[in-house]
This record gives sequence, structure tokens and C-alpha cells, in this order.
Amino acid sequence: MISQLKHSFFQVFTITFLWVTLLFTLFLKDQSISILYLWNIAGISIISAGLFGVMYNALWNYYTLKPVWNILISSTVNMVGGMIMVWLFSVEMFQLILPWLPGMLLLSVVLHTIAFYFYARMDSKKNADELNKILK
Repeated sequence: MISQLKHSFFQVFTITFLWVTLLFTLFLKDQSISILYLWNIAGISIISAGLFGVMYNALWNYYTLKPVWNILISSTVNMVGGMIMVWLFSVEMFQLILPWLPGMLLLSVVLHTIAFYFYARMDSKKNADELNKILK
């Protein structure tokens, strides 16, 4: 489990770092950034890797919590991490979207609930198919 989570962390970190760097390269061609801003990009990548490479992977695949806890934990941590990433990216953008935080949190809970039940249905179908193969 630890090996899988480490692999997922570094994979998501690398992809996020390259993706954010590519976005800067494409959309901010005429603007220069300081070398210190690379630490912000690294921070965005670390948070993204922690969320998508470790937390989601562990929460949905290894932990055996009740669905309501999975949904609440993933929604809350996703919103906190997302807001910190936006703040690291641009303080002005953070201040622009801050008033929308309650609506975003509600939307996050609703979408995580839908995703959980969709994922649970797919997972139970996969397990049923595997068990049927064993029985044959």
C-alpha cells in the first residue's frame, strides 16, 4: 500500500508540475515570473499530489469508512486544498472566488456523493463479474 501511494504521489506531482508550467508557458508568454514563484508551483503540485495521489487513493481503495465520512472528508479536504492551490496561483483570483465558497462546498458534496455511488456501483459490478468467473 505504501509503495503504491508513493508511486501515485510522485506521478501526480510530476504531471501537475509540468501541467502548471505548460499553462504558464502558453498563456503568460510576455510576462516573466520570479524564480521564487517556482516554489508556488511546487506547492500546488505537492497539494495536488497529496489530494489526488494519496488521499483519494487511500480513502476510496484502502480505508473502510462509512460512505458519508468518505464523502465529507473528500469534499472538505478537496475544497481546502483547492482554495490553497488557487491562493498559491494568484491571490487576486483567490479573493475573487472566496465569496462563492459556500456554493462551491455544497456543489463539492453533491458531486462527491454522485461520484461515490457511481464508483460503488461500478466496483460492485466488477466484483460480481470476478466472482462469477471464479464460479464458472
